[in-house]
Amino acid sequence: MSSPKTILVFDVDGTLTAARQGITAEMREFLAETRKRVPLAVVGGSDFKKITEQLAGHDKDLLLSSFDYVFSENGLLGFKGTDAFPVQSIQKAIGDEKLQELINFALRYMSEIRLPKKRGNFVEFRNGMINLSPIGRSCSQEERMEFVKFDSENGIRLKFAEELRKNFGKYGLQFAIGGQISVDVFPTGWDKTFCLQYFENDYDVIHFFGDKTAPGGNDHEIFADERTIGHTVEGPEDTRKQVEAVLNAI
Repeated sequence: MSSPKTILVFDVDGTLTAARQGITAEMREFLAETRKRVPLAVVGGSDFKKITEQLAGHDKDLLLSSFDYVFSENGLLGFKGTDAFPVQSIQKAIGDEKLQELINFALRYMSEIRLPKKRGNFVEFRNGMINLSPIGRSCSQEERMEFVKFDSENGIRLKFAEELRKNFGKYGLQFAIGGQISVDVFPTGWDKTFCLQYFENDYDVIHFFGDKTAPGGNDHEIFADERTIGHTVEGPEDTRKQVEAVLNAI
């Protein structure tokens, strides 16, 4: 009997890289060796520019040639090789009136949160989602880590996501803890499982590796989906170990 066709799918932050950091040369080499055995896909919540920066040093051609599939914004913008899939738009999905209501609410809510520090870029509008950051995405790495500690002790993002859910879930929106400093907002079903439609019929086994796999995390839906075998990782080194275990079992 022939072996089942297998693909490995990876989150970015906390899985292939440290959060918001670039991929190491060692991890890049490991993935290149792994790809000689099985196809690879990557799906991140960030926009395509950030994923390209993290995984290929701003080199789009390098990124697309390093994976069989590349998906940003949960798969709402994606590529198979260099061929692009149709781009999805949250603006078209729910309309500007509801979007503005959501953004106004979020800005009011974030303006009343007391944090050790606040910076800028609190609302980032992407193709298929809105990213809301209480500290602001322009914070430094040191300020980011300070917020991570404060958030873990005070549940800032969990409370924020719950308030958003209570007020805007009626519009068919989902709210997920994204990365280290933000909450992602997107139409229901536009989580990371969205990317599966582009390759699920071509493979017998789909392994997914991610760090935010608990309920409320932006890896949870694809991790728990019946079409995937989910693996919770604790960072790039752990990802390598778990991938090696999967390869040894094939």
